[in-house]
Parts: sequence; C-alpha cells; structure tokens
Amino acid sequence: MLSGFFIDRPIFAWVIALFIVLLGGAAISKLPVSQYPTVAPPSIVISVAYPGASAQVLEDSVLSVLEQELNGSPGMIYIESISQANGSGSITATFEAGTNIDLAQVELQNRISRATPRLPSAVVQFGVRIDKARSNFLLFITLTSTNPADDPVALGDYIARNIQPEVQRIRGVGQAQLFGSERAMRIWIDPAKLVSFGLSPVDVNNAIRAQNAQVSAGTLGDVPGVPGQPMSATIVVNGQLANVAQFGAIVLRASADGSTVRLRDVARIELGGQGYGSFQRLNGQPAAGLGVQLAPSGNALATADAVKARMAELKAFFPPGVDYKIPYDSSKFVRISIEQVVVTLVEAVALVFVVMLVFLQNLRYTLIPTIVVPVALLGTFGLLLALGYSINVLTLFRMVLAIGILVDDAIVVVENVERLMAEEGLSPREATRKAMGQITGAVIGITVVLVSVFVPMAFFSGAVGAIYRQFSITMVSAILLSAFLALTLTPALCASFLKPIPAGHHDRRGFFGLFNRGFKRTTHGYERLTARLLRHAGRWMLAFGVVVVAVGWMYNRLPSSFLPNEDQGYLIVNVQLPPGATIGRTTAVMQQVEAFFLKQPEVDQVVAVLGFSFSGQGQNSGLVFVPLKDWSDRKGAEHSSQALAGRAFGAFMGIRDAFVFPLCPPPIPELGTATGFNFRLQDRSGAGHGALLAARNQLLGLARQSPLITGMRPDGLEDAPQLQIDIDRERAYAQG
Repeated sequence: MLSGFFIDRPIFAWVIALFIVLLGGAAISKLPVSQYPTVAPPSIVISVAYPGASAQVLEDSVLSVLEQELNGSPGMIYIESISQANGSGSITATFEAGTNIDLAQVELQNRISRATPRLPSAVVQFGVRIDKARSNFLLFITLTSTNPADDPVALGDYIARNIQPEVQRIRGVGQAQLFGSERAMRIWIDPAKLVSFGLSPVDVNNAIRAQNAQVSAGTLGDVPGVPGQPMSATIVVNGQLANVAQFGAIVLRASADGSTVRLRDVARIELGGQGYGSFQRLNGQPAAGLGVQLAPSGNALATADAVKARMAELKAFFPPGVDYKIPYDSSKFVRISIEQVVVTLVEAVALVFVVMLVFLQNLRYTLIPTIVVPVALLGTFGLLLALGYSINVLTLFRMVLAIGILVDDAIVVVENVERLMAEEGLSPREATRKAMGQITGAVIGITVVLVSVFVPMAFFSGAVGAIYRQFSITMVSAILLSAFLALTLTPALCASFLKPIPAGHHDRRGFFGLFNRGFKRTTHGYERLTARLLRHAGRWMLAFGVVVVAVGWMYNRLPSSFLPNEDQGYLIVNVQLPPGATIGRTTAVMQQVEAFFLKQPEVDQVVAVLGFSFSGQGQNSGLVFVPLKDWSDRKGAEHSSQALAGRAFGAFMGIRDAFVFPLCPPPIPELGTATGFNFRLQDRSGAGHGALLAARNQLLGLARQSPLITGMRPDGLEDAPQLQIDIDRERAYAQG
C-alpha cells in the first residue's frame, strides 16, 4: 500500500512536499503574467515603406509581390495587407494556434529574401521590417521639456538615439514605436531657380548622393610598399556632411569657365524633422513619445516594471529641463486584477481554515489539511510552467475554486483517523494505517470522478478552448496533486503529528460545545422539515418544475458574451477626418477632443497621437488614449469608463469635420481594438475596388437601420484624393 510506505517513512513524504514547494516557488518567478490566456492565433507583421507611392502603386509593386512569395508558408491561416496613401504598408500573416512563432518568422524572412530582387530599389533601401510584437500597446513613454529650445523634433531625436535602443533591448519588449521624428537635413528646392539653371530634381538627388557618401580612401604605405617607406597611415577623407553650410556647398554643376552652381543657390536648407506626419501631445501640449508593444511570450508585469526601471536609470542623463512620464500603462489593470484574485485566494484559504477548525475542533487536525493547500497550489504552478501556460485571472480563479476540493481528501483522512483513535483507542500510527486501508479506494474514486468532470473542457476548440483549456488542465492537475498528497503527505502527518486520545465519547465545552449543540438542533430541525415536505412530494415536485421553467426562461433572456466587458481604467478614441484633410484640420479636432476629456473629473491624463490610428496612417487620422483615475477615486456606475464613453460619444456628435469614436478596450486586446466584433469583405468575383466600396457602404447603411447593432464603422481610412498626371512619353523623351 502506497500510504503505508510513507507512514513508516514520514521524512521521505516531507522531502517530496518540500521539493514540490521549491519547484512551484521557482516556477512562479518564471511564469509569464497576463490577464487572460493567449486566445488570438499568433501573427507576424511585415512593414514596408515606398516614399511617394500611392496606395495602388504600393499594392501592385510591393505588397502583391510579397504576398505571392509568403502565401503557402507552413501553418499560415491567412494573410491580410494594408496599403496607405503615404507610401507605407503592412502585411499581417496569421498562423495556427500552437505554431512556433520564432520558426515562422525565420521562414517568412527567407521567403522575403527571395522576393527582394523583384521589389523597387527605394523599398529595398528603406528595408522590409518583420515584427512579432502584439498589436496593442503595453505603455507609452512621453518626453516633455521646460526648455523652449527643445521642440518636439528635438525630443523625438533624443528618444530615437538614446531611449528607443535601450527600451528595445529589454526582455519582453516586442517593438518600441517612435511617435515623433528624428532630426534630418531638409532641402526645400525652389523650382523656378532650378529651372533657370537648367537643372532638375534628379540632378540635385544625384549630387547629394555623390557628395554625401562615406567612402574608404585606402592606406598610405601599406604592404607591399616601396623600399624605404618611412611610415604608414590610414587615409581619411571628408565623406558625409554634418551641417547646413556643408550641404549648401554641394556642387550641382561646374562650368569650364570656373562658375559653379551650388545647392544653396537653388534651395533653402535647414535642420528639421525627418517627417512631420506623426507626432504626440500630452494633456494638450506638444511632446514626443514611444509606444511600447509586448512580445508574444512577454510577461506584461515584468516587462512594464523593467521599462520603468530602465527609464529611471536613463533620467539621470537627460538634458536640463527634460522629463518623462508614463501616462498610459495597460499593465496597471492586469496587476490590479491579479492582485484582487490573490486577495480572494488568501481569503478563501483563511475561510477554509476557520471552517475546518470549527468542525474538526482541534488545531492539529486543522493544520494537516491546511498544509496540503499551499503544497498543492505551488505544485500546480510548476505544472503550469512545464505546460507552457501563464499566470492569469482564470488560472488563479481556478485555484480559488480548487481550495475546497484540495482539502476534501485530507479532511476525509484526518476525520477517519480521529474516529478510529476515539472509538478504538488506537495510536496515531495504527489508526492512520487502518484508516488508509479503509478509505484509499474512496479517495481514488472521488479523484477519478472530479477529474472526469473537468477533463472535457480541455478538448474545447477555438477561442473558447484557448480560454478554458488552462482552466481545465490546471484544475485536473491540482486535483491529482491533492489526491497524491492525501495518500502520501497526509498519512505521514497524521502518524507523526497527532496525539493519541483515549477511547470513548468526548463532550466539548465552551465555544465548541455551544456550536455542537446548536448544529445538532439545526440538524434535527432540517430532518423534521424534510419529513414534512416529503408528505406533500407531488406539490413540491410541481414547484420544482416551475422553478426549472423560470430558470430556463431567464437563461434565454439574459445577454451572452464571450467575456464580460470591464472597466479597464482607460478609453481609446479613434479620430478620422474626411479624405484629403490636412494635419492642421486634424490638430484642430484633436484639440476639441482633448479639451472635453481634460474637463472630465474621471480623467487623469490625455495622450494624443496625430497621423496614426488603428484605422491607418495619414494626415486625416488620430488616436487618443485617455487613462482614467484610480477605481477608488471614481466609484459608482456614472463614473465608469463605459459611462464616460457614452457621454463622450454624445458630445463628439457635434463635431462636423470628423468622425470621433470613443471606445472601451476589449477584454482581450489581441482580438481587436474595441468591444464588439469586426469582419472583412472580400472581392472574390473581381468586381474591382469601386464595387467593393459600394458593397461596404450598402452594408453600413443596412447596419444603421438594425436595432441590434450600434457604432458600426469602417475599419480603415477612406481613399485619399489623387492627382492623375498623364505623361506624353514621346514629347517627354524629345525634351530630354
């Protein structure tokens, strides 16, 4: 008998329990922490840039070439591409659940390398970027300065050179996206002056490339050299240019008579930003920022803590007047959710201890099942790590539910040992040995029944399976660990920890005596009530049937959802202006949005990003993150994020120049950018882009008439206006 072995060798049982505890403790520090298990299938994003190209040109010459090469990658479910009017585009490759994302990234990189010779040279020059970061942002880092000389371009350049590389090296960070601009030399060509000198933009471009290049000039006196060479030295020439004056001195044309045309003769040259299409604002003031995205396997809490610690170290080297803030941090809600579940877990353990003490009425009898609880829970953490799972709300909730089950087997063993000692006067060792002979089969049977209840959830498919598979497996693991401990550790503790008691009946006094008498009276009252009800069984069966029907009716009336929508402590506002709107018009709308939220008592900060949104990138788009004050400071449903989103939606209906959508973040960020659902329309008949847009607009019109759908909107930017130029190739060629 297994339990007999450990009854005779209690130290061995203690060693096994200690090993389980150490293993679980080590696993806790290594397990990733998230709000929910990974539900969305893994995906990889390929980003490209083709400056000056339209969305159609980008799709035809770049994205379609890459799609043809990427299609058919092992494990790929589908690919989705987006082309923007500003020349940027992306392809999202989604893979089956369980795919090794690192190997998939290598496979895509190899396929892109094969397609590179067919891409335009400008695209190759800018590079094709492959990222496996999650689509949502973990946190925002924002830099501000009290020094008037530090404009957003200067702050953005400082982030790009000194902060972005440091953050990207932190373990768990998938991508750090700059919302600002690096410094660059901007050359504003005067077309009239250029034509007057008989030059073209191509001439300017070629001259800059030729005279702003870093070249290796060789070595003086290198071997094999001239006999008697006294020295050797590396030759260094002035290559890349460093300031406005040097760029202005670039020679565009030199004539035989000694006259020269320089770049400053046909252009205005200044040090400015590399781009002005995307920048950030904090509480209505210009700033520069860095959006940090989590790696697919990253630990949200550990990564956020590491980023904050690294920023605290870098702050010591900031220029005078420069400071940073982290106004938006999505890990805050994850941390609070986990902390609340941990508090509930501790409360559950305490309540179980009190209940056992009241009914077992002996501290030693109570401590034995209580010791089993942390051993089983810590052992479960070790199994989570071995299975590649994470610490999340569902796994911790499973532990809360499992506490009562974990102590059941141990209580059965302790109660039977106590009964045998009280009735037969056996020693603890003998009583334990006899008790285990009586109840081992029952413990195994109960374990099999409980396991059979939870195992089927492990075979759910799709997103539901991803959510509840960890719940099922960890529940089963805890039950099996509990049964193992009931057959090993609990008998060893009973045999060595309990004190012998004389045979016979033992009345309790004091509190326990009062409790026993009250419990006995309650039991007798329940028995009399049950007997009275049984005399009218038909009547009560009818009442039971009515209750069942009422429950079924209420079940069908209740709304259903995948996961409940929660107040996560922030809002997301998507801003979209009409096609062709300039950044100035977008800024004006963003200022109205910022002004509204800064007046709300629930709002803590307002982080606005212009030129970027979840719908796309362009001058007519914007995105606002609205972190709210702590939940303790805004009690009541009227101060929740959902209530604020409703008020904001009504207020923004008056903005005539833009569509402004305040959104509550979804329970699982990987499944979208807002609550609800999204889908795609696909042109399988080859009707063309115009027909597809017409079908989309028809669908939107029908959706607005439905009482079941609200807030339906297109996911993406509208087509930007284009200026079509028809070139007469013969005349152009004749003009040279």
